[in-house]
Amino acid sequence: MTIRLYDTRTRAIRDFEPITPGLVTMYVCGPTVQSAPHIGHVRSAVAFDVVRRWLTARGLDVQHIRNVTDIDDKIIVNAVAQDTPWWALATAVTRDFHAAYEALNCLPPTGEPRATGHIPEMVALIQRLIDGGHAYAAGGDVYFDVRSHPNYGELSNQQPDELRQPEELGHKRDALDFALWKGAKPGEPAWETPWGPGRPGWHIECSAMVTTYFGPQFDIHGGGLDLVFPHHENEQAQSTAAGDHFANFWLHHGLLNTDGAKMSKSAGNSMFVPELLAANRPQAIRYYLASPHYRSMSEWSDEGIAEADAAYSRIEGFLQRAGERFGSPGDVEFPASFAAAMDDDISVPAALGVLHDTVRIGNTALADGDEVAAKSAYGEVAAMTGVLGLWPGDFAAGADAGLHRVVEEIVPALLAARQAARERKDFAESDRIRDALAAAGVVVADTADGPRWSIG
Repeated sequence: MTIRLYDTRTRAIRDFEPITPGLVTMYVCGPTVQSAPHIGHVRSAVAFDVVRRWLTARGLDVQHIRNVTDIDDKIIVNAVAQDTPWWALATAVTRDFHAAYEALNCLPPTGEPRATGHIPEMVALIQRLIDGGHAYAAGGDVYFDVRSHPNYGELSNQQPDELRQPEELGHKRDALDFALWKGAKPGEPAWETPWGPGRPGWHIECSAMVTTYFGPQFDIHGGGLDLVFPHHENEQAQSTAAGDHFANFWLHHGLLNTDGAKMSKSAGNSMFVPELLAANRPQAIRYYLASPHYRSMSEWSDEGIAEADAAYSRIEGFLQRAGERFGSPGDVEFPASFAAAMDDDISVPAALGVLHDTVRIGNTALADGDEVAAKSAYGEVAAMTGVLGLWPGDFAAGADAGLHRVVEEIVPALLAARQAARERKDFAESDRIRDALAAAGVVVADTADGPRWSIG
């Protein structure tokens, strides 16, 4: 078994070996909780959830940290606009993100640190940078001295002299320098430091949080492609300048576009998760988000989500039929071709090809009465959907678990009543039950093995 992952820093696919055998430390940049999550945010959550699940399936213990940025310029601005305390807005929006992650069957992280809970660690890291000659205090702020670090630009493959520089220097010595600490402004939250009251810059937050939990060197740092510069470049620069090795691998997922443009709140083209969940099944949304390669750009569209729902329904239908025939799928390994695809930089498109091929084999075996082949396919499909976070039962265990149990009990009872009506030749009653089920969205198909039902 060799897992290979694309590392943004080296711009190459490399063999992945954890620093500590059997243990993976993975830090993923989480949300800035300024407003409700859009579908682009949860693409990140789904992408790294699949990475985590595969590493776990390969026998590794994954410690997954996903931070919450709960102090930021945008949070303060939005809180003022809504006439609410900044911390109240951040808390409410954090709950919205948790609900979105849960609805899409993302495993909760091992730890979820908040930026405001780690101010002392940020202050200590900034002091190390000042002591080492890589940062300076000016006008109540503290800045990182970019020119003091010769490897700046390594992650994003850029040269400092080629970077676009802001016209206003402010208190900076060089236009490229970035804020580690921002001096207090009237009406804004502030913490006391040796350089005066203020609040942290964005980049210092992640460096301080990840090293608090994982130490100076860890396995994987993840996030969206839009974070490579400046956020992750600045993280790596300040951490390595302070003497930390920092991340061994940098993993970045592609962005989710709508009408050809990156989805973002500032662009006004965001599609918010609660609205999408009201119109689509969470299973279909997760399938849609997981199905492209995590490093590829993808486009959100009504046609795409409809195709994802249809594709997932084929998997779901086979699992339902096989479950009725065999009960529990048992403990079965995924096919070698599926494992090879996932080991190859988490190639979900190739893995889904194996999954759908196995579904077709299983359906053919069920139709032919080949129970050995059907049961084998059932176990393999169950194993693959579990790794991809697409096992139907995982979604039933979520917020709609109670409703799911009601449906599972009532629909079979109604089908039994319909069958009894057919046997006594009361076809009016039989048709009435079928029409009532259809009106509720339950599609009934009469087969040689009895009626089958699904949610239409």
